[in-house]
Amino acid sequence: MAKDRFERHKQPWNAEEAGRLRLLASKGQGLKQISKALNRSEESTKSFAKQQKIKIAKKR
Repeated sequence: MAKDRFERHKQPWNAEEAGRLRLLASKGQGLKQISKALNRSEESTKSFAKQQKIKIAKKR
């Protein structure tokens, strides 16, 4: 399975992305959907959410 390529490799997060992350997380979206919507890797999204103390729903 090929990994998705991310154009924004190691780019800092901006306020708009942080707000969108909060919104999607509050709607109960999973990590995969949020990272895809923000065009970020799952690892980057997860670490930023943890840093900002944003809870992301665990999809099963």
